Amino acid sequence: MEQRIDADDVRHVAELARVEVTDDEARGFVDEFNDVLDYFETLDDVPDDVEAEDDFENVLRADEPEPSLSQDDALANAEETEDGYFKGPSVS
Repeated sequence: MEQRIDADDVRHVAELARVEVTDDEARGFVDEFNDVLDYFETLDDVPDDVEAEDDFENVLRADEPEPSLSQDDALANAEETEDGYFKGPSVS
């Protein structure tokens, strides 16, 4: 397994996401993240020239509109808001 993500990468992403991680947690996530990347590499082995069969059937539920949260409810737990929107940190 080629290691593409290291503990510094994990700490950087955690900082961007405003998630606190200890050094031990960061080191623990390294193998997990690299395993995920390895799984994605296996998708390269899937042939892309497979012909679709005509007998596919949609087995998902119908997409029906349902009531959603009000804007006030959606923003209720936000750390920061501005003009009725979520406000987050600048990402550089």
